[in-house]
Amino acid sequence: MRTLSIDIETYSSEPLSKCGAYRYSDAKDFEILLFGYSADAGPVKVVDLALGEKIPDDVISALTDKTVIKSAFNANFERVCLSKFLGYPIGTYLNPSSWRCTMVWAATLGLPLSLESVGEVLGLEKQKLKEGKDLIRFFCMPYTDSDGNLKRRLPKDYPEKWAAFKAYNLRDVEVEMSIQQKLSRFPVSESEWRNYHLDQQINDRGIKLDMTLVRQAVACDERYKSTHLEKARSVTGLDNPNSPTQLKEWLAERGVETETLSKAAVSDLLEDADGEVEEALSLRQELAKSSVKKYTAMQQAVCSDGRARGLIQFYGANRTGRFAGRLVQVQNLPQNHLPDLDDARSLIKSGNFDAVEMLYDSVPMVLSELIRTAFVPKDGCRFYVADFSAIEARVIAWIAGEQWRQEVFVKGGDIYCASASQMFHVPVEKHGINGHLRQKGKIAELALGYGGSVGALKAMGALKMGVPEEELKPLVDAWRNSNPRIVQLWRDVDRSVITCVRERRDTQTHGIRFSYRSGMMFITLPSGRNLVYVRPRIGMNRFGTEAVTFEGIGEQKKWLRLESYGPKFVENIVQATSRDILVEAMQRLDEHGYKIVMHIHDEAVIEASENSSLEDICAVMGKTPEWAKGLLLRADGYVCDFYKKD
Repeated sequence: MRTLSIDIETYSSEPLSKCGAYRYSDAKDFEILLFGYSADAGPVKVVDLALGEKIPDDVISALTDKTVIKSAFNANFERVCLSKFLGYPIGTYLNPSSWRCTMVWAATLGLPLSLESVGEVLGLEKQKLKEGKDLIRFFCMPYTDSDGNLKRRLPKDYPEKWAAFKAYNLRDVEVEMSIQQKLSRFPVSESEWRNYHLDQQINDRGIKLDMTLVRQAVACDERYKSTHLEKARSVTGLDNPNSPTQLKEWLAERGVETETLSKAAVSDLLEDADGEVEEALSLRQELAKSSVKKYTAMQQAVCSDGRARGLIQFYGANRTGRFAGRLVQVQNLPQNHLPDLDDARSLIKSGNFDAVEMLYDSVPMVLSELIRTAFVPKDGCRFYVADFSAIEARVIAWIAGEQWRQEVFVKGGDIYCASASQMFHVPVEKHGINGHLRQKGKIAELALGYGGSVGALKAMGALKMGVPEEELKPLVDAWRNSNPRIVQLWRDVDRSVITCVRERRDTQTHGIRFSYRSGMMFITLPSGRNLVYVRPRIGMNRFGTEAVTFEGIGEQKKWLRLESYGPKFVENIVQATSRDILVEAMQRLDEHGYKIVMHIHDEAVIEASENSSLEDICAVMGKTPEWAKGLLLRADGYVCDFYKKD
């Protein structure tokens, strides 16, 4: 046997979408019901484990044989669940090195991340059976009976439905194999599979959670909500002051009309409010801040050994290949600014909620800032956090050849100060001469690098940061005048893309190659990896100018035709290149024996012994890849006993 295509159907009382595959398979009542497989692309067979059938010995052996390539759509689920089936203890899983994920393969070609959607987009002859979702709910999840008890439906009691479920399992293997056949002309590179395998190792390793802090944070929030809701009832006399309808009517009776009670609307209303109206709106504002979703997500995801796993999805953003957060959504953790973070953490953890309310202006703010600190290293270790300094600013300067930027990085300068200095033609120093201009430089850098204009500055919060509206357009002009090579990069990429799609021939600019094959446009990055745009064609964008459109995942995760333009393609190229730099750095760190437990954007979190060298970690991470000669990288870091932003 050389290859094995697999699809399994399982039962667990844990909700898979909320807890992830690791916690799901860690449940005491977890079991595999059906094991569908095809060996060496032969006929698909279904093993009915629920009704006593056994997986053949040669197939069992193949699961642990590194020479047999196992594949599945979202292979992480099959690999983790089969590890539990084979008796592996929590925290130990089948080696991912001989596994291939068809979902990842599809993602590398810009296709959707669901088996059903990929089949539809590719126009497969055999499609995923639509009734599958109902059958999964019927057999794979518990239900609540009339007395409120959790029950499950057994296959032997529903023979017709069970036969349909087996047919569904068989079809999924067929669809997965058909996808592989369709994509065979565009294989995933071995280097990208190595990146996937490292990602799986990091997810298998997981990260420890301080569950005492997590539970106490949830308890603190519950008490806070209860007392503030009672205050709101007392002020308004309403049964449910959290109800927008009730509160809007109450406000209208007092001469305050509003169509919405969004955070922004409440903030605006508070500017002119007084008396009981001000008190009611302030209470609503505080209650709106109160969110412990990430803490409850931690409770749902943590495994029996106290570690959360499966928090990162490889190729989760299939336009660029960047990683995506799952379950706890570590990619968008709130920042922490409390000077006494350790003290606040100790108060919450010990349950001293009265002291928290007395010492801090906002309990929700404290709980929000402590979310990062729930991630902790195992005993005897510390967190070594290393990240790239201004990675996207460095990459776009390198690709565009914007020399003055390169010189800033050579000297170890502050790009925001340098940008402001270039824009306003005066020296700018952080906390020094013309320091007030640094903020304008920062806003411009973050908002304007990918073709943004006045709207981008507003979206970045320029007005709230005190930049007058009449200064926004001059700010855009100043930034573009200061970065002529980046502006030229936008135009050159736009021209290359349009020519490639219209004439269906290869084009090239700034070391980036554009090619058209089999109804797809490929952008070959400096790393050699391709970004793929499905069924591109020339169309008109929202501004009424000629542009390239393509099919992809858009709003509400639907497959539709999307429009793009030069600066947007540049954004994809820069972010994808930054991602490739990160994964190479992660590979080097792993080769040096550093165990990554989490990574966020351009940052790696390493769990290592107390005598490890932060200097060595940053040196390993900050090395420039062979394919990026001339790119100036720098990695900075810090050491901590719980995760935080330095």
